[in-house]
Amino acid sequence: MKFVCVECSKVFAEFRYTCTCNGMLDISQDFSGLDAEELKRLFQSRLSDRLSPYASGVWRYKELIFPDVEDSAIVTKYEGNTGLYRSDAVASYAGTRSVWLKAQSENPSGSFKDNGMTVAVTHGRSLGYDRFTCTSTGNTSSSLAMYASLAGRKSYVFVPNKNISLNKVLQTLAYGANIFSIEGTYDHGIKFLEENSEKLGLYICNSINPFRIEGQKSIVYELAQVMSWKLPDWIFVPGGALSNVSALGKGLSDLYALGLIDKLPRVALVQAEGASPFYKMVAEGKTALEAEPNPYTRASALNIGDPPSWRKAQRTLQETNGVAVSVTDEEILNAKAVIDASGIGCEPASAATVAGLRKLVSQQIVDKDETVACILTGNMLKDTDALREYHLEDNKPFSNKIIPSSLTYDDIFAVIK
Repeated sequence: MKFVCVECSKVFAEFRYTCTCNGMLDISQDFSGLDAEELKRLFQSRLSDRLSPYASGVWRYKELIFPDVEDSAIVTKYEGNTGLYRSDAVASYAGTRSVWLKAQSENPSGSFKDNGMTVAVTHGRSLGYDRFTCTSTGNTSSSLAMYASLAGRKSYVFVPNKNISLNKVLQTLAYGANIFSIEGTYDHGIKFLEENSEKLGLYICNSINPFRIEGQKSIVYELAQVMSWKLPDWIFVPGGALSNVSALGKGLSDLYALGLIDKLPRVALVQAEGASPFYKMVAEGKTALEAEPNPYTRASALNIGDPPSWRKAQRTLQETNGVAVSVTDEEILNAKAVIDASGIGCEPASAATVAGLRKLVSQQIVDKDETVACILTGNMLKDTDALREYHLEDNKPFSNKIIPSSLTYDDIFAVIK
């Protein structure tokens, strides 16, 4: 296992967060001795193992993620194993023949962050760390707090003091984290941790940690396995810090290089208009990202103006002939209402995928007959304020209504009939 800088290509033998040039690092693993058919049989056999770490939808793929760690050292809550659903209502809304929804919202802490966090905390504990940290708009912090407590360790979380979901902060608090409410944004928190974590003896669990990315690769591994190693034409993923699309691209590259899949799907990265520096870079044909100093979107998990993983995300789009798109908060919330009413549900950031799909179908970039999977990253209950605002405070096109309690029973019969 080696650590390779995505900017200058410098190679390190020992773990570190960033390169000496300040570029982000990739973990490079040697898969030369692995056989695709043997791996398929191994991964399939582990589906029936319910009493070991391999019951996890992440650690099932240990050979491709963190092969050297002892099973006894793994910190797991059997993350992954999330549902894959088809919805006629969502497909009709998006304008496509069919859509698969990969509900990472079903993870133990309610978001896709668990796929990466189980690996990061396992690695940190293997190095002897007792204190773990992150800066977060919410999902990372609640995931870290859960795994740190599960491992009997402490967590220290830095959360922006505005434009976040209180539900996520309360969840983090309940899991036992020490929470610091900070002035500024996610980006300020990341800078603080990069400069001070070593002095404070803190192990960073944000996406600048390459082990987080290794764990999140499992999302596309599991998607491929469930779909009998035949991925759809497109995979849509929302983009905030851009760790998810980076992990998706790395996982796809692994699967293709190993011969586990025979073609790469196209990747569509969806950002919210108020926090879309990566989309703007792509749309304007620029080669470097210009940070947004004051990002804002109602989809709080996407509220990041200087995403650290942008170069990795750029590589993913290049390797998959992918695209980037931005959508408005209104488009996101309308798509969320359709997903929720389909019986699946998600937080606002997740719904950006379906909103982006609808837009790209209307622009004829995605054909209505192409197959699509959308990654739903967070649980519906991560942001109940969004539910209240949409269904109770505004007259929205896909909102369901509460029938007034002043109705008589005869009125109720008339309404239902």
